[in-house]
Amino acid sequence: MDLNSIGEGKSFNKSADFNLPRTGFCDIGYSESQSSLWYKTMKFRTTTTLAAGLLLTLLTLHAPAAAQSATAAACPAILQYQFPRLQDDKPQNLCQYAGKVVLVVNTASYCGFTSQYEGLEALYAKYEKRGLVVLGFPSNDFGQQEPGASKEIADFCFNTYGVKFPMFAKTVVSGEGRTALYAALEKATGRTPKWNFHKYLIDRHGKVVDNFLSITGPQSSLVVNAIEKALQ
Repeated sequence: MDLNSIGEGKSFNKSADFNLPRTGFCDIGYSESQSSLWYKTMKFRTTTTLAAGLLLTLLTLHAPAAAQSATAAACPAILQYQFPRLQDDKPQNLCQYAGKVVLVVNTASYCGFTSQYEGLEALYAKYEKRGLVVLGFPSNDFGQQEPGASKEIADFCFNTYGVKFPMFAKTVVSGEGRTALYAALEKATGRTPKWNFHKYLIDRHGKVVDNFLSITGPQSSLVVNAIEKALQ
């Protein structure tokens, strides 16, 4: 056979040109019974492949929901809240601190207790690697001692006290308009902040284990001992 003739409208005889023996079914050497078995086998394999593909697709679609459910289950209820970050208003989920010991503090820039920022930062620096995180929530609830905007507050905290622990946007921490986190903290302890720099201590399991009045400094033995115990 002249291969150049393919595509030129010339016909050729398969058996003659390629010396293939005609053996019946499909001219490829299978009997009809063998071909039937081959067809059934291929059909089964195709069906199995399609079913596996469908299952993989379903698992892929449900994976994000399952992961989200698992994350929610691992995050204690007291941390299932979201707040804007102080320096840029980027939303932050408190679940990122699940498994840590958390010290929650309502802060203010123009308060007699404002110098406690220094002690809070010292605690954070000392115990961060062991699992402590301090969360600061500026509030203008008491004496209007936090009147500034977020950038002003952030600059003050960093430039004056070198604050590196996480800080969040101005928050209402008392009264009927208090944020849900502070409502939960009050429910857990029976105590609401009466002034700036009230402190709540949450253990690794999300249990509120202690709270401290504003007058109790962050480096007092009461606070330090409670943190040490929670970190064990």
